[in-house]
Amino acid sequence: MVLRAREIMTERVVTVWEDAPLSRAEQRMAEFRYSALPVVDRAFRLVGIVSLVDLLRHRDDPDAATVADVMTRDVLYMSPTANVAILAHRLRAYGELRVMPIVDRGVLVGVVTRSDLLRRRTAGSRVLRSVRRAVGADRAAIDLPVAAPRGAGRIGDRDPATLRVRDVMTADGLVTVGPATPVDEAAEVILAFRFTAVPVVDIDDRLVGILSEADLMSGPLHGGRRTRARSVGEAMTRDVEALGPDEPLGRAGALLTGRGFRVVPVVDTDDLLVGVISRSDLL
Repeated sequence: MVLRAREIMTERVVTVWEDAPLSRAEQRMAEFRYSALPVVDRAFRLVGIVSLVDLLRHRDDPDAATVADVMTRDVLYMSPTANVAILAHRLRAYGELRVMPIVDRGVLVGVVTRSDLLRRRTAGSRVLRSVRRAVGADRAAIDLPVAAPRGAGRIGDRDPATLRVRDVMTADGLVTVGPATPVDEAAEVILAFRFTAVPVVDIDDRLVGILSEADLMSGPLHGGRRTRARSVGEAMTRDVEALGPDEPLGRAGALLTGRGFRVVPVVDTDDLLVGVISRSDLL
């Protein structure tokens, strides 16, 4: 039986109008912890998509006042009857794309994200339920750190040109996985904490890789052809670009906005993980 987009899509979509000020888009992304928002007109027709990268790239642009000034207009979208395997392939193939708008006769009716696909993979998992309890009211249910929120306006009114990576990175409550961790368990952790990627460290806390949603999207459901990895070590990206805590914040901006990275690990001179920095930290 073919799985269709309508069966896994999120129907209650957080959107922004094209004539809204950029501050409104930034506020909604921070409030809901989203990396992109569909842009609609008053008839709820899809007219574009705006991402954190769009906001960061135009932060100092005097001509950028509304969402329409910075959004991507040529949007890839699919219908409610689209085959999920094809949809997943496109989400995986286009590295910057993690949100697929679902459009029916021009009207936005839902979205499918990489998280939706991973959630399908881990549906009903006992471990996932435990992890959710760990980040909810019952924090003693499983031995996991309390993840520190990323972003939260750490730059504030300070001049980014004067800041170092350590000034805005997340240093406490880091969530990591090991190379031997089963990929299904790692997927559950990413979903529970609503991350797009998580650092991979060895037993001495040295950085050995990074595991992203895209790394986990393989196998028949996700349109992948390669054999499905069983452990994080088999699925992770090993060639990791990392930052030092004393590097200029501009270096992080170049990686997160120019190179398309969502999360960059921060390591000391011995490659020990001391923090992470994400796009939302730059707001």
